Amino acid sequence: MKKLLLVLMLTLGSVASFAAEMPAEAYVLNDQKVEQLFTESTDISAAAVEGTLAMTSAVNLGDVAQVKAKEFVPALLLNLFLGGLGIHRLYLGTKPLTWIGYILTCGGIFGVVPLIDLIVLIINNDNISPYIDNPKFFMWANQ
Repeated sequence: MKKLLLVLMLTLGSVASFAAEMPAEAYVLNDQKVEQLFTESTDISAAAVEGTLAMTSAVNLGDVAQVKAKEFVPALLLNLFLGGLGIHRLYLGTKPLTWIGYILTCGGIFGVVPLIDLIVLIINNDNISPYIDNPKFFMWANQ
């Protein structure tokens, strides 16, 4: 405990001495430079943003589709190692209530649900889209 206190005091002392060496001019704000930055900046008000969104909506829709795309391998690995906690369902975009249900039911009804999830993911490895953002506790039910 004494060694930890000594190391802490030495660290605080070195930080304090470094801060004392810094000149006060280093923290002065140059108002002219700030005003120059404001005059050279681009307007991003709501009207300007709406016009930009109208022009780039097709590009943004493609980006959203890429963000929502989930891959098979991470879902499989999460299910394999953390299936009882429902982390694979969190990765697939299920609402938190579902994966909390996994935890409260002792790993998804004592590990049966994650085991079936694993089998379903392996069988449907080419297309896991029915399981993405699926709010059901049993993700394979009523497809």
